[in-house]
Amino acid sequence: MSSFDRLIEQIDAFIRKFYKNQMVKGLILFTGVFLFTFLLTTTLEYFGRFGHVTRAVLFFGFIGVNLIILTKYFVIPLLKLYSFGSRIDRFQASDIIGSFFPNISDRLKNTLQLQDSLDAQEGNIELLRASVSQRANALSVVPFASAIDLKENRRYAKYVVPLILLF
Repeated sequence: MSSFDRLIEQIDAFIRKFYKNQMVKGLILFTGVFLFTFLLTTTLEYFGRFGHVTRAVLFFGFIGVNLIILTKYFVIPLLKLYSFGSRIDRFQASDIIGSFFPNISDRLKNTLQLQDSLDAQEGNIELLRASVSQRANALSVVPFASAIDLKENRRYAKYVVPLILLF
């Protein structure tokens, strides 16, 4: 396995962790919105004693809002995690990685561009191959997946915990 292949595996691991992080955020958001809208709807229904039209609006509004939140913030990242639909490509991932590791931002993107040039067989192939290998060796020591910390999602839990306790 070449050093560039290891670099590509690291970028792909970053992309998978990126979508897993989006799914965790989406699950927390869905739980919070679901509990809030459920409590709001049942409280309004209990005190309002509405007619059938208002009840229908409350019910379908509750279902619609929760389906939208679930789909947009959980199901779509889940599908992208398993390569359904358009995912972020490696160049976009290198931009995101570059925001976490500014010292390797341009080098990572340039390495990917050099490999594309090598695949297109433009210029001096041996020089490009050596440059890609050297850059990939230098970049492969950086753990890209560590840029995303799933534990950072705990800060969103402080909004959901009171709703769970209230429920």
